[in-house]
Amino acid sequence: MSLENVISILLEEFKEIEKRVSHPEEFSDSSEYVELTKKYTRMKEVAEVFEKYSTVVGRISEYEDAISKNEDPEMVALLKEELPELESNKTALHQVLILKIVPPIAEDSRNAIMEIRAGTGGDEAALFAAELLRMYTKFAEMNKWKTEVLSFSDTGMGGIKDAVVKISGKNTFSFLKYESGVHRVQRVPATESQGRLHTSAVTVAVLPEAKDVDVKINNEDLKIDVFRSSGPGGQSVNTTDSAVRVTHVPSGIVVTCQDEKSQIQNKAKAMIILRTKLYEEEQRKLAAERDSLRRSMIGSGDRSEKIRTYNFPQNRITDHRIKLTLYKLDMFLGGYIEDMIAALRFEDNLKKLEKMVKNG
Repeated sequence: MSLENVISILLEEFKEIEKRVSHPEEFSDSSEYVELTKKYTRMKEVAEVFEKYSTVVGRISEYEDAISKNEDPEMVALLKEELPELESNKTALHQVLILKIVPPIAEDSRNAIMEIRAGTGGDEAALFAAELLRMYTKFAEMNKWKTEVLSFSDTGMGGIKDAVVKISGKNTFSFLKYESGVHRVQRVPATESQGRLHTSAVTVAVLPEAKDVDVKINNEDLKIDVFRSSGPGGQSVNTTDSAVRVTHVPSGIVVTCQDEKSQIQNKAKAMIILRTKLYEEEQRKLAAERDSLRRSMIGSGDRSEKIRTYNFPQNRITDHRIKLTLYKLDMFLGGYIEDMIAALRFEDNLKKLEKMVKNG
């Protein structure tokens, strides 16, 4: 089945849905009507983009036909001048169509929980972990998303051991989910007297924020300890027992939060992280059942997979999953990562669409 056939089937479905949503009184279940309306809105966007795409394709065909038949050199030259712009529009609309035609997964609309952890490389890894945190924070600011640090552990030298951040906004998980994996950095550390290039690594895990309906946590399964917050080197930074450590006994997952002065606030943040980690564990079990599907996508979301290299001497970023290299590392770390994310989203949706076409 070709792409055109897939779109044709979708447009026929769109016409049927359009008829149904125009009669809300026929729905006994309001939630069913709401879901159908959402699907209608998404498919309407597909129909609108496809109409523009078809128009451009038609014009290109007309121009090419006119060029082959026209004997006026000036007219032929004029038509040839306009073709590159039409081809560019066709390519852009095709990419938008690919992004819109593949139905999003349920988690795409959720907030993202991002965990950044220093890996191999000692202080260099910790410093780069801090740089990645700043990069994602700046990217979130550019998109007018809200960031909230849920957990943070620094080295006292400008680096971080690990941090957990909640990034809230429209479809934040759908954009950031491709950042999960090992981020490798190659550069000469400031402390390196011989000028040797060092390689360090930072792991990033991005998860959709879990909702109460996703994960059921029984209070009797929790062990909650409170203690005084401590800073780098172990010194106490608080005179009250405000830090909270929550242990989920059945899974053995332990979460500690000490960033807030209030015990209640720290517990609330710890529960967000715990709920998300339990959700991740559940999703990992489900993923084992659909492993072949995961392999067909751009990255598995596994934090052990090396996904990207940041090479400072060459001002280069290379994403190993889609073989894309950009020579603007300085801008990239300043939060301008939208080109990379757009490429990853496009390639992922293209693979999903190819699978849809193949399966008919």
